[in-house]
Amino acid sequence: MAFSLFSKNKPDFLSNEEKEQVVQAIRDAESRTSGEIRIYMESHCKYVNPVDRASEIFYNLKMDQTSERNGVLLYIAVKDHQLAIFGDEGIYNKTGKEYWHELVSHVLREFNQEHFAAGICQYVYEIGEGLHAYFPYDRATDHNELPDDIIFGK
Repeated sequence: MAFSLFSKNKPDFLSNEEKEQVVQAIRDAESRTSGEIRIYMESHCKYVNPVDRASEIFYNLKMDQTSERNGVLLYIAVKDHQLAIFGDEGIYNKTGKEYWHELVSHVLREFNQEHFAAGICQYVYEIGEGLHAYFPYDRATDHNELPDDIIFGK
């Protein structure tokens, strides 16, 4: 899915404080689920469809190798004003297409008001709730399979 979302007057997408808020949101969400949430940001999307780029990044980051196939990637091409959400088959098959469309609309609502960090944190919270519903955290077996940091491309 491709969406127009960013103001062209905003030179820096996230401040250092906002980056820390987003990483903390990921940690908080993942503390309740075996699922993995990643965020990848870059200036330009090298494909027409950002879902294609999100898919490429998802597999390059080996997010398909989580034990329950429940990784989810939020991809943002800042200067191209595009985003995509890509979920592995474990979570996608359990939630259905409508869930993903609703999730994108919530993120876009925040982005359109230039609440970028809030939009990302809202995404993390909502996807964390979805993951928790289908893949709750089990202290005995779960561990953090992927890093929680925001990945910045070119």
